[in-house]
Amino acid sequence: MSIIHLDATKCVRSLSVDSVCKKCEVVCPTSAIVIGANPLPSINLSLCVACGACNGVCPTESFGFEDFSVTDFFFDYLEEEDSLISCKKNVPCIAALSVEHLVSMAVLKKEMILDVGHCDTCEIASTCYKQILKNEEEASYILEAMESDVEIKLQKVSYEKTEKTDRRGFLSAINLKTFAKTKHDFENEVERATDELTEHTLAKTDIALLKKKKLPQKRKLFFTAIKRVEKPSQYHVVESDAISFTSQKLMDKDLCTACQMCYRVCPTGALTSDIKNSKIDFDPFMCIKCNICHDVCAPNALTKSASYNIKEFFEPSVQSLIAFNVKRCNECNVIFSTNSKDKLCYRCKCEEEEARELWGIEDDE
Repeated sequence: MSIIHLDATKCVRSLSVDSVCKKCEVVCPTSAIVIGANPLPSINLSLCVACGACNGVCPTESFGFEDFSVTDFFFDYLEEEDSLISCKKNVPCIAALSVEHLVSMAVLKKEMILDVGHCDTCEIASTCYKQILKNEEEASYILEAMESDVEIKLQKVSYEKTEKTDRRGFLSAINLKTFAKTKHDFENEVERATDELTEHTLAKTDIALLKKKKLPQKRKLFFTAIKRVEKPSQYHVVESDAISFTSQKLMDKDLCTACQMCYRVCPTGALTSDIKNSKIDFDPFMCIKCNICHDVCAPNALTKSASYNIKEFFEPSVQSLIAFNVKRCNECNVIFSTNSKDKLCYRCKCEEEEARELWGIEDDE
């Protein structure tokens, strides 16, 4: 069985202690993933069944498995003549595929059959089967909004591999070529034997990686697939809650304090500014709906729009959310952005407020 691993630098919970993302913990069918006192997910390797559902729902694809890569499967599936996807054929579990993967492969393959014939007797169906149904429903909804005639079919095919191996064939397989893999599998089992949680932390060398803006592979594949799809006769507007992997945003100019936190923590660069920090721009196609920007926005100035225009799939556009006045701080002489009458930058203003509180001086009102 494949060993799960977490890339801590990709997890949105590593970007801020205010992150409330728990998608991996919620979808895990064996409770192998735990989010407790440690901000990053902890993993009980002995409980993990390597179904891949955690990575399917993870907005940044921070989980990985030794024996299965969704990206590799994506290209292998497109090359095959067969359109069947089954846990007994080519994936550990269909829940390992995100909505973006399903839509991308469906429009490029022109047909897709999801084999749910084994779900009735599967021990992890309690959460994974629900996730499969949810992903299929959302993917089909998006395809309809794109005016695509491609259909994703849920069928109880109950695919089984037909492999015949006699005793002589089995013995001939035990050679030097397979010995390394056998040894590796044994070492994995030894590592998996403990019931202790494997905790993850960030090293100093990881800080530079946290600052890098990068799109997950599934968004790159989605973008590549969409470019090969005929544009719909009209761009439909759908409910934002019906799409789990992207959003459109609104900014309340009266609430925004120009603290810069939202675009600094954004993992993909969907939220950006200029060198003077005089504005906040937003690119909906770059948004992965990880919610981290909303988690760190103390005044709740940044909100999600109730709708999403499918036009952003085909003609991505950068939207201006807010513009700021650029001033020079009277105290430290640093340039800062604001839309208020403040003459002090955010840091100096905080220091002044703390000093007033320390000295017992009330604010002038």
